[in-house]
Amino acid sequence: MNPRPWQLQRNLSFPSALAKGNFVVIVETMRRRANSKADLNFPPIRPKITYPSSHAITENVEELTGRLNSGGSTVRDSSVESVSVLLPDWEVLMIVSPGSVVNSGERLWCLYANNATSKAIFAGVLPSTNQTTFKCWFPESARRRKMFLQPVLLTRSPEKEKSSEAAPIMIKWRFMAYESFSTEDDVVLFVKGVNNRQGINRSPSDFKCVFGNNGVKTAVTSSTQEVFRCPHPNLTEVDSGGDDERLQIKVSLEISGENLVVPSVAYYTPPSTIALPRRKSLLCACTMVYNAAKFLREWVTYHSKIGVDRFILYDNDSDDDLQTVVKDLNQEGYAMETLLWIWPKTQEAGFSHGAVYVNDSCTWMMYTDVDEFIFAPNWNNSEHPSDQMLKSLLPDTAKSSSSKQRHHHHRIGQVSFSCNEFGPSDQKQHPVEGVTQGYTCRRQEENRHKSIVLLDAIDHSLLNVIHHFGLKENYRSKQVRMEVGLVNHYKYQTWPEFKSKFRRRVSAYVVDWRKASNPNSKDRTPGLGFEPIEPKGWAHKFCEVRDERLKLLTQAWFGNQTSNGLKMAWQR
Repeated sequence: MNPRPWQLQRNLSFPSALAKGNFVVIVETMRRRANSKADLNFPPIRPKITYPSSHAITENVEELTGRLNSGGSTVRDSSVESVSVLLPDWEVLMIVSPGSVVNSGERLWCLYANNATSKAIFAGVLPSTNQTTFKCWFPESARRRKMFLQPVLLTRSPEKEKSSEAAPIMIKWRFMAYESFSTEDDVVLFVKGVNNRQGINRSPSDFKCVFGNNGVKTAVTSSTQEVFRCPHPNLTEVDSGGDDERLQIKVSLEISGENLVVPSVAYYTPPSTIALPRRKSLLCACTMVYNAAKFLREWVTYHSKIGVDRFILYDNDSDDDLQTVVKDLNQEGYAMETLLWIWPKTQEAGFSHGAVYVNDSCTWMMYTDVDEFIFAPNWNNSEHPSDQMLKSLLPDTAKSSSSKQRHHHHRIGQVSFSCNEFGPSDQKQHPVEGVTQGYTCRRQEENRHKSIVLLDAIDHSLLNVIHHFGLKENYRSKQVRMEVGLVNHYKYQTWPEFKSKFRRRVSAYVVDWRKASNPNSKDRTPGLGFEPIEPKGWAHKFCEVRDERLKLLTQAWFGNQTSNGLKMAWQR
């Protein structure tokens, strides 16, 4: 596969103003009356869109740019109405506006204010709004302006087109409302750039949720991390911009004291359109993935056999064969669901979304990554896996329910497991037989904890620290002893795998490994500097204890002897 255009210069850094969180341009532009129609005036119709099948269209951007010097007509019929977001590393996300149509197989371009161009590459469909998205490489010549204007999405070669200076300012990913989810009782709005520091959240009284073109407002009841909750609006008061009852309504967050509405690409779904409850599974698993296709089959096969009924994947903009693997697993009988979660560094928000998204269809949720495997040492005595193994590590739900009235404050709402962190184990490339077979040497000290949480026990704020949630007042967490259950975390893999993973650190509150800040953080990898350069002796690092317990267990459960030796069930 050819590289995406925006992957050609990944080492470029954000402008210093963005790196410091300086949003003067946005604030000054958006500082207008919060209830004005201009703040939320986006076409509200659900799109009817098809999209190109190729993910790997490349173009010589300099050649296209050179064609524009001769001038041309202003963009008209060839443009597709869209909203753009400036992402890290000079990626531009183009979200096709509801009501616009893109024909199947059509090639698209982004045309910038200085008439520079780049090819638009299909990036996926947003599940909440069914909007098609594309990504463009932001040409270096277009970055020289003081204000970054939104590019135009074109359906034909831009050689005769000219950009307009009247375009709105591009939304910056660091300050925007990006997603919304409606529960039966309220609206959950996801907003980046308001609560920026871990553990420090502004008061709900500082905000209002704003709906529709006429800016109908409701009070914010919770403000935690990137999650804000507020009551549903009175739909009879909301101007959705059209007569169709299926129209979607723009939603954003007003910062009351600043008379400012946060730029938004989020839509509100009224409760009348919420899907009917689904069959409830006892145990589900939720994770966020990026290019995890090669790891997924092993992780799903193993955890399904020991008790996970359903898997929910938040796809953080993968460009590998993830969807093909998911489709194959579904056809083989595994219950898999994938949601495009394209937003950078929003893992906590994604997990909060998952907690409300499947609350009607899952009782307990396992929050682990695809390189983390829960197991109990006494399972080595079992010849075969059982779908009750994981569930046996959870509280007795029937007993908990019967004693609810007498000991409600003692009810367990979260079960946490300590992690053993495994190193590269002398591997030079990804082990085709799987991570449980290839990585067998770990650190002595345990680190971190991963959890299985009762969804009904999660606090209203949806607060979580990556894999742990805050609980309601009448619930508590239980720490499982390592002799009973633990997590094998295959954290430090071969250098190519490790570099890819840590370049894409997805937590909003984990420091970027490429920045020389907070060098003593536990999120820092020992011996790793600030550059993506393989440390000397990487393949032998973090090897203090040889631990083959899960390797031998999975061999017994999933290994098959062939003429070419032992083959694991997930090998293809």
